[in-house]
Order: sequence, then structure tokens, then C-alpha cells
Amino acid sequence: MSKVWFITGSSRGLGREFVEAALSRGDRVAATARNTASLDDLVAAHGDAVLPLEMDVTDKAAVFEGVKRAKEHFGRLDVIVNNAGYAQIGAIEELTERELRDQMETNLFGAVWVVQAALPHLREQRSGHIIQLSSAAGLIAMPLGGAYHASKWALEGLNEALAGEVADFGVKVTIIEPGGFATRENKNPDPLANGHMARNDPAYDGLRRRLAQVAGKQPAGDPAAAARTLLKIVDSDAPPLRVLFGQGFYPMIQQAYADRLKTWADGQDLSAEAHGNLDQRAG
Repeated sequence: MSKVWFITGSSRGLGREFVEAALSRGDRVAATARNTASLDDLVAAHGDAVLPLEMDVTDKAAVFEGVKRAKEHFGRLDVIVNNAGYAQIGAIEELTERELRDQMETNLFGAVWVVQAALPHLREQRSGHIIQLSSAAGLIAMPLGGAYHASKWALEGLNEALAGEVADFGVKVTIIEPGGFATRENKNPDPLANGHMARNDPAYDGLRRRLAQVAGKQPAGDPAAAARTLLKIVDSDAPPLRVLFGQGFYPMIQQAYADRLKTWADGQDLSAEAHGNLDQRAG
């Protein structure tokens, strides 16, 4: 049976690849973008199978209206893909309050609005699959990416909690954690090399130069292959809660988690000291 998709950030990048992959196999797609002119070719090629929706995920009312229109147009919703987002780059000291708030408004709150708008429909039909585009940057952190990491780490926790909340309604959740992908409009796969840049403070120029020497060294993935893999995941009866898309970051993540476990293990004396002994105090 064909599926109905609702995909944010459909104009370019992985979002565009997901839309094209779904349409190519006969599924129907509500594709959102801030400017739907970028979707005109898809409408010309696929007709009523694609519903272009002009939408900014930071506009809560627009998100709810967009989801409502998609449900009314297609009659149901099966796969919700939270893909819209961007990377804000800069040292913590360099970030303005507006830059940090805008990052969270798009990457975190935008995803929340989509989930809240779609969930009543998914619960009513007792089925559905929410796909959250996180990032390898939601699992590890590097200097100058603090804002982006904060938004993606928040999405990781939010969606893990969501998975436990909606399982009884027949709704599945999968967190996709892409590494770098050389999309058609962006051949550099490193998100921290292609984001919105904060005003540079010369104090961090040395750090920037050192990071630039190693940036983009991970192998770039094929966006079309990522889209085909997503189709396989949404067709699965038991999809994973988390899956890394692409190779190269897994060893780094293994090491990061091993380092965290060692840090906690090495600090057990401090943990016990911090816990205290209420029995002794009572005596």
C-alpha cells in the first residue's frame, strides 16, 4: 500500500532526495518549503501526488495549518519527516542571543510543532512513523558548533522520550543521524563548514585555523542512497529507534561513548561523596 508523507525542508538537500524517492515509487507527498517555487518541477512531473506547502517551521500556526491541509488533501498521514534545519556556527562567546534562539526555534521548536500537529491524526488512525533528522552532531560535539550541537542533542532526547509515549498508539519513531552528505547544491559534506557564521572574535582565529585543517575529512555519502535506505526503514515492521546514515563517524562515536563511560567510572569516588550518607546524618 502506498504511503502519504509529510516532509519539511523539501526544497534541497536530503529533504529533496526523500521527496523524490517517495514519489518515484508511487507514494504521495506533502512537501514543505519556505518558497514552493523550488517544487514546481515536482508538481509538473507528479501532479496531484505532490502537495507543495509554503511553510516556515518556526511559525507554529502555519505548521498546524500545513499539517491540516495535508491530512484533508490526502485523507491520511503515514510518514512524518522532520528534516528542516540548519547549522549555526561560532564559538559560544561569539554567539548572539538572537543567533542561538533562532537555531533552537528552527531545529528544535520547529520539529516540536510538526510532531504536535501530526500526532492527533496518527493516534486516531493508530499508525504512523515519525522520522527525525538529527545528526552525528547530536551524539558528539566539536568546538565552534555549540549552538548546532545543542539543538541536535535536544532533539535526540526529545524523540527518545516521544518514542516511549506513542508506542501504545501504534506510532513509531526513528532518529536518523547523518554524517556528511554531498548533496547536489552542497559538495562539502561537513555541516560545520557550511552553516550560518557568527561574527568572528579574533581570540578564536587559531582554533578556527586548526579545525579548518581537519574539516571535511569524513567520506561524503550519496544522498540518493540515503533516500533509498529511508524507504527501507519506513517499510520495516520493526524500524530502529536510531540509525547512523553514512560511514566515518561510527568510530568517533564509539570513542566518545567509551570516554564518557570511563570519565563516570573514574569519578565514582566523587559520585559516592556527592551522594552522602543520610543514615549517618540521621544518627
